[in-house]
Amino acid sequence: MSNDKIDTRNRRKRRIRQKVSGTAERPRLTVFRSSKHIYAQVIDDASSSSLAVVSTLSKSLADELKDKSKQEEAKVVGAAIAKACQDKGITRVVFDRNGYAYHGRVSALADAAREAGLEF
Repeated sequence: MSNDKIDTRNRRKRRIRQKVSGTAERPRLTVFRSSKHIYAQVIDDASSSSLAVVSTLSKSLADELKDKSKQEEAKVVGAAIAKACQDKGITRVVFDRNGYAYHGRVSALADAAREAGLEF
């Protein structure tokens, strides 16, 4: 990946983060995707703490992720982050796409989290 592509995403990310911030009542659900994996994290920016983290590398999801496409893996991670949030009493979040286009794996994760009960 070229530096121009990374710089462009980082500029988009900074623009988004100026508007999107997580609070204790409504934390920020942020997504990071690499070429092989996808990560979802729920963050309370007021206290600078991570409340829940799920990724395709999570050992608890290893059996569910076997022989799935990246898009299907993103759906599993979305449902898992929603469940982790609900276990901690979080029902509403603000979605941070982290500079990525709301398309493909990012939208699949978001849709699965919504279906599993998270409110954006």
